[in-house]
Amino acid sequence: MLLWQYLITFLLVTVQICKAEKCDEFTDLNLGHSIIGTSLKVRLLLYSRLNGTCGTLMSHTDLSAYPQFNASKPTTFIIHGYRPTGSPPKWLHKLTERVLVRKDINLIVVDWNNGAATLNYWEALKNTRKVASNITAFINMLQEHGADLSSIHMIGVSLGAHISGFTGANLKGEIGRITALDPAGPGFKGKNPEDRLDSSDAQFVDALHTDIDLLGFREPLGHIDFYANGGADQPGCPKTIFSGEYFRCDHRRSVWLFIDSINATCTSRTYPCSSYKDFLDGKCLTCSQFGNAGCPILGYDVIKWKDILLEQNQTKAYFKTNGKSPYCMTNYRMDVMIWNKDVQWGYLTVKLHGNGKQAQATIDHKSLNFKKFTDTELLAAFDKDIQWVEKVSVKFSTGNVLQPKRKLRILRIRLKNLEPKGNKAQGPLCRYDVLLEENKEVTFRPIPCEESNF
Repeated sequence: MLLWQYLITFLLVTVQICKAEKCDEFTDLNLGHSIIGTSLKVRLLLYSRLNGTCGTLMSHTDLSAYPQFNASKPTTFIIHGYRPTGSPPKWLHKLTERVLVRKDINLIVVDWNNGAATLNYWEALKNTRKVASNITAFINMLQEHGADLSSIHMIGVSLGAHISGFTGANLKGEIGRITALDPAGPGFKGKNPEDRLDSSDAQFVDALHTDIDLLGFREPLGHIDFYANGGADQPGCPKTIFSGEYFRCDHRRSVWLFIDSINATCTSRTYPCSSYKDFLDGKCLTCSQFGNAGCPILGYDVIKWKDILLEQNQTKAYFKTNGKSPYCMTNYRMDVMIWNKDVQWGYLTVKLHGNGKQAQATIDHKSLNFKKFTDTELLAAFDKDIQWVEKVSVKFSTGNVLQPKRKLRILRIRLKNLEPKGNKAQGPLCRYDVLLEENKEVTFRPIPCEESNF
């Protein structure tokens, strides 16, 4: 008898716990809903460190039922974009979890899947201002409960970036920060600032561009605009339309790059420059305008450069990435001086070896021009970080199979890590008098450079 009483009590307690832990999920629709079309409905899902994976559906008009919401803490909104298939974003849980690990905040996912799920993109676009009005009213209520506008951060993806902008404009640009992840281009190109996201919509606006040639916005929109791999054709994404990911991989890469940046163990250093070509040519690797702060880091932590960036009004910054996570690369400045009598043209592949690991940089964005006794300055972006380089391998190629094999007679090659880590970081590395026969890899041990000013 006592055993039965115990089991009944246990079951009752379990049922109560399950009820107490009921989680509200992001609206899950399907292609059928998109074909029919959906009417706009905005749901606000609250997450906190105590309930990082369990959302709570919030009232738009009453905060009293949510003790886990603390108006004295910062609040971050995550706003998705167009959802043509109606499914929840694959990145949503990962982004939510990463943000909450980094900072103890109120995190609110703005679920407007009803309204974004439609095959007619232009219908979803029409709903963006309505969503912004809804969020604006909610933030006004937060203010009444003591929330500070400057502590609000909005992370908007695609159409969500412009929703963030409209919300910020409604609040007279007083919210603290807007992060725009590949802001949508169709329907916004050529529009006036009041009809899209712009830098006046928040105290600080940072934007990341990854698909400027199709679904994203090409021109700068914020105080700093990051262009990953030039802003288009992301490595690791399909190159032909025969892959189902072709139309969204570049566009969605912005979110995964931002998620990677939150982790802070793999940071992508970026370089302000007038063009991606100049960046690849190694013409923008000093970042002297940022003083001791150095070149700005992509993503979550770029807020540390806020004051300097605000002084410069608008900054375009470029960087390269790997094709999968971890996306960050390690950047070196590379100088090559030859003593061939005639000008040589070609490409370089460089490998760094150390502690049993190997990192590679392929410099093939254009045919390099090597002249006698003249330094050719290059950006070498390596796929891994080798803390202490023991050996270097270099291969020279021309890409021309019809002409005789060429030789590159290197008088001096110099490599400098642009972001060395730790007090015992390795200084600039050099090697003198190296003969490179075309398509033959040469490996050597570098030595510390003699010049102290390199």
